[in-house]
Amino acid sequence: MAHLAIRSVTKSFGDVPVLHGIDLDVGEGEFAVFVGPSGCGKSTLLRLVCGLDEVSSGTIAIDGEVVNDVPPARRGLAMVFQSYALYPHMSVAENMGYALRLAGRPKAEIATRVNQAAEILRIGHLLHRKPRELSGGQRQRVAIGRAIVREPRIFLFDEPLSNLDAALRVEMRFELARLKERLGTTTIYVTHDQTEAMTLADRIVVMRDGRVEQVGSPISLYREPANVFVAGFIGSPKMNFLPARVVGRADGRSVRLALPSGSEISVCACTSADAEVTVGVRPEHVALAEPGRAGGLPGRIVMVEQLGSDTYVYLETQGLAQPLLVRVPGERSVRIGETVAAVLDERLVHVFASDGASLRPSERTLSSAA
Repeated sequence: MAHLAIRSVTKSFGDVPVLHGIDLDVGEGEFAVFVGPSGCGKSTLLRLVCGLDEVSSGTIAIDGEVVNDVPPARRGLAMVFQSYALYPHMSVAENMGYALRLAGRPKAEIATRVNQAAEILRIGHLLHRKPRELSGGQRQRVAIGRAIVREPRIFLFDEPLSNLDAALRVEMRFELARLKERLGTTTIYVTHDQTEAMTLADRIVVMRDGRVEQVGSPISLYREPANVFVAGFIGSPKMNFLPARVVGRADGRSVRLALPSGSEISVCACTSADAEVTVGVRPEHVALAEPGRAGGLPGRIVMVEQLGSDTYVYLETQGLAQPLLVRVPGERSVRIGETVAAVLDERLVHVFASDGASLRPSERTLSSAA
């Protein structure tokens, strides 16, 4: 296990800046996930940690040692890429042990490490096979096993599940979660899939345009997003956003907001009267009621997605450019064309300023003030 410290790191390709002053710590044994849309700089940051690209400015240190000028092979890292990159003419065992053979390790040690990794990944029965005889999920396990046998200080994963179909992605997420608990090695995992981030991470690093937007545990980012971008990126399906205006103060900690339909809600927020704000509410925090319900947003159902345990209802609502998405129990009967009222759970509504920053007090602030 190792501690990674990234301090004021920037990266430019020619005159094009890609990373802008990244400061980040990954603790010993921590599973940190870098997440964000394509082009946000997460894979570039991973390559800087690995040493495949050079830092433009700033430092990267592993266990207190600055490694900016240390070659990749001497940093004690193991990287798993999106592509399996297995040697087609070698068996699974030979692929997994190849780096150790190049390092001049004894054959007995190589065999022991390969067998141990194969047992962890449950591929011991595949060691004699060639890559062409394996499924996509099995090939990815071999690529991970090749990293495990090196016994690195830090694992680096660069979108390792992107080439797998939906069912295999779920299976491999389970395998990676088991691996995380069993090995306890410091790990950095890059993905654009927020579901992977939520299910695997100890801490998530949300990135956008070469900057870190927010760092925190999955549940803290879900409950207390720092801004509109994080709120919209974390959570599946994504959060609904509605324009609103502050029309008064309900009490010492709450304000009244007027929604596009003319209805009002009272929410905890740190803002002044007459401010134009954005209200964010997750589909699971909206309920359907009969038309005319006080405080409800009237709307017409334009689409229904029935997924078994849950049903997603899309409401065409006055003043909203996009349909309002509502999650209801799967057994609830709803019809396209039906008129209903969407009722927001005021306790769980988020409020954002015109610049996108959250105006909702954190749960810690609320609990200390109670």
